[in-house]
Amino acid sequence: MPRNLRNAAIVLMSLPSQEASQVMSKLDEKQVETISIEIAKLGRFTSHDQEEAILAFADANPQALGGIDAARALLESALGPDAAGTLAHVQQSIESLPFGFLKQVDPQNLLTFINDEHPQTIALILSHLAPPYGAQVIAGLASEKQLAVVSRIANMGQTSPEIIEQVESALEARLSSLVSQSFEHAGGIPTVAELLNVCDRTTERTLLENLAQDDPELVEEIRRLMFVFEDIAKLGDKDMQSVLKNVETGQWAMALKGASDDLKQKVLGNMSQRAGQMLEEEMEYLGQVRLSEVEALQQQIVDIVRHLEETGEITVGGGAEGAEEFIS
Repeated sequence: MPRNLRNAAIVLMSLPSQEASQVMSKLDEKQVETISIEIAKLGRFTSHDQEEAILAFADANPQALGGIDAARALLESALGPDAAGTLAHVQQSIESLPFGFLKQVDPQNLLTFINDEHPQTIALILSHLAPPYGAQVIAGLASEKQLAVVSRIANMGQTSPEIIEQVESALEARLSSLVSQSFEHAGGIPTVAELLNVCDRTTERTLLENLAQDDPELVEEIRRLMFVFEDIAKLGDKDMQSVLKNVETGQWAMALKGASDDLKQKVLGNMSQRAGQMLEEEMEYLGQVRLSEVEALQQQIVDIVRHLEETGEITVGGGAEGAEEFIS
């Protein structure tokens, strides 16, 4: 699914119903239908998802509930008597999604059923599910099978509807659920990056270390997608200061063009007052700059952050929150 569409759905579900319906009332009928389908597909989402969608809602609700009922409520509020037709399209689209019935199945229950399946089968199933859901299943697999499944997701391309239908039918028979089919592009490196972003740090690190032994270039591609420039705002102040020591003021001036206010404040807040003033002046002096140049500088800084993490100088807070690790 397009990430911006999923984010829009999460933001709407984080709003009170009245405000959300007011937003939807401003959209045209096709847009309302599209966003309603996405809301109906959401199921449960965590505060991590909310933070990714909009930082202002990071602590609003740790486990908001989407689903077809939520989509119906918003549609009826936004469209009134005209909601029935749009809702019918939403319902039809949801029922046609591959493995859509699994949204009603607890991840641990699914793990019990598929734990002994071939890694390719597990990869096919997980590549059609929301990353937070898939991450819970991945975490429950044995380390060797984790590696095999993630490798297959990363290298997966198009899958025929016949294969999808066969896997769905077999799973349906065991779970007594609904069946669906679709021909779509699933899996790939972005899917792996999203899965690992919501995995606990131990699972993430183990998988990447094992995968790097066979395909270091693939691991580098995954890492680049797992941490983006805006994620720097999530660093602790101590780590942020370590990053500042390794990035020149001129690089920040260019890279912060168009960045969020949160990230700008994170950078400026960890500088001395004089250094911060100099940075702001340099940003104003630069004036208009090419987007390609800004993105190139941002990626350079991301690479520096990743290098500092690999050498143990900082800790990047990727993955889902979980129990802290201790060493003696």
